[in-house]
Amino acid sequence: MLSFFHTSTGNAFVGAVSALVLCISCNAPHKNEADKSAGFPNELVHFTPWKSNPVFAGTGASTWDSLIRERGYILKEDSTYYLWYTGYNREEQTKFLGLATSPDGLNWTRYPGNPIHTAQWVEDMSVIKVDGVYYMFAEGKDDVAHILTSTDKIHWTEQGDIDIKKVDGTPIDKGPYGTPSVFRENDTWYLFYERGDLGIWLATSKDMKIWTNVQDDPVIKMGPEAYDRFAVAMNQVIKYNGKYYGYYHASAFEDWSEWSTNVAVSNDLLHWEKYPGNPIMGNNTSSGMLVNDGEQYRLYTMHPQVNVYFPVKD
Repeated sequence: MLSFFHTSTGNAFVGAVSALVLCISCNAPHKNEADKSAGFPNELVHFTPWKSNPVFAGTGASTWDSLIRERGYILKEDSTYYLWYTGYNREEQTKFLGLATSPDGLNWTRYPGNPIHTAQWVEDMSVIKVDGVYYMFAEGKDDVAHILTSTDKIHWTEQGDIDIKKVDGTPIDKGPYGTPSVFRENDTWYLFYERGDLGIWLATSKDMKIWTNVQDDPVIKMGPEAYDRFAVAMNQVIKYNGKYYGYYHASAFEDWSEWSTNVAVSNDLLHWEKYPGNPIMGNNTSSGMLVNDGEQYRLYTMHPQVNVYFPVKD
């Protein structure tokens, strides 16, 4: 879940300090050899924007996807990039799923049959392919996470809401649980989710039917630094050189008026260390994720439009 309008009482002093921190942090990143020794290689944290950003955005016209929002997901297969995204307009409450393709990840063509799924509300999606089946973990109405499946990337079948239990086997407390991000290793599924963007929780499953928290407290909490003091939510987890890297969006503002992209590292998916140079992207570029283009990782930010960044070379 990510929003520009969150009802709460603002704090002018905190907002001003947060804005200053984000402004300083979001200048063009400089290389720091200490990052490598701390477990943050340059190629995963230092990026520079492509000159022709944005690469994808809402149409701005009277279409179902006049605007796009939240986390889209990019999957590269062979020589084609696939982008699933959430489109909407101000007249339609439901958020629908769209698809775009690209030969290079820079120039995108909308699928002519968009929107490709209108039966359910779909946003903040995460897609993984296993044994020829595509599994989409997405946020639905009221910020409740659900699962869809497909064999062709276009036609999706609803599989129901994600059933998450506490450590003791009882259901998690009622309320939103969104921004599902999934990582799979050794036949175990790892689900990262947020509750009101107030922390990142982790649940696991063997069958995707029942998910159980590894602990009932967040594995990544807000703060204590200014940049993620008021909201955090996981976008993607990758494994790189034996370590796990989690890319998450966060807000330094109590009213969620601006978001940033950040990264943390872990050896076990449970204990996380935040990158001391966070945020790696600011200025309201959020919902970031990495895509391997065959030679290197690119960083894409998805909200409120899609931008691409290339790694700064050593």
